[in-house]
Amino acid sequence: MELRNNTRIAEFLLLGFSNDPELQPLIYGLFLSMYLTTVLGNLLIVLAIISDSHLHTPMYFFLSNLSFVDICFTSTTVPKMLVNIQTQSKVITYAGCITQMYFFLLFGELDNFLLAVMAYDRFIAICHPLHYTVIMNRPLCMLLVLVSWIVSGLHSLLQSLMVLQLSFCTELEIPHFFCELNQVAQLACSEIVLNDLVVHFVPVLLATSSLAGIIYSYSKIVSSIRAISSAQGRNKAFSTCASHLSVVSLFYCTGLGVYLSSAATHNSHTSATASVMYTVVTPMLNPFIYSLRNKDVKRALKRLSQGEL
Repeated sequence: MELRNNTRIAEFLLLGFSNDPELQPLIYGLFLSMYLTTVLGNLLIVLAIISDSHLHTPMYFFLSNLSFVDICFTSTTVPKMLVNIQTQSKVITYAGCITQMYFFLLFGELDNFLLAVMAYDRFIAICHPLHYTVIMNRPLCMLLVLVSWIVSGLHSLLQSLMVLQLSFCTELEIPHFFCELNQVAQLACSEIVLNDLVVHFVPVLLATSSLAGIIYSYSKIVSSIRAISSAQGRNKAFSTCASHLSVVSLFYCTGLGVYLSSAATHNSHTSATASVMYTVVTPMLNPFIYSLRNKDVKRALKRLSQGEL
């Protein structure tokens, strides 16, 4: 019997990575360790920036927001997967699935926008250093973050509302470890052109818009750095944006990898495995990238660990 009214759907099944019982403890331990590392690493970055007055600058304000969002981004998916493995249950309620999808899209899009905002910050700092403090004032920084939250929230709400319009049949198994938008949409019986357009076009439009802004900012940054006469000056200017550039490359390359792998193989389990890179691994690596490459952050973390702040 087919279910044509989506209000009658009670739950979905998250199939995860493997049905092999022997692999479950390994998967559980691996994801638990990565999740704890992500939360601890990003939390330390946030605390170091808040505690050290020397880091109360626009660049570190945006970094603290990025670290907070990364904690939330990973927390929307991994804890539920760990609970399912622990309880040996694959069930997620319909409301829980929609909620997880909303917050996953919200924090994923926030990552996207915050990286673009941070690129703009580096553009002003390197290309217009004399006007940096005037342009990147506190109200503007707050506004940029607020707009990022609003646009991300509206986009997530739009996608969630579009999914709520779908009708689902008896096949309610999601071959993923969380309620990924495309996987849920593929389970729908109803064929709605507008839904397909919103699900596939809007996220690509937002991602490419942010990426275009980042590319433009760095094209100007590179031109300014090349115009610096001394090698020491060029190295110093490049070092201020090296960490951000590494994080941007990691975020967009892993996201593109997931998109291409799912488009090329049409294998849901392959897509789920690839998704781990940008949903779990990237947020976990970000604190290491910023702490290893940034002397100010390393100094603040050292003082924080010694209780000097």
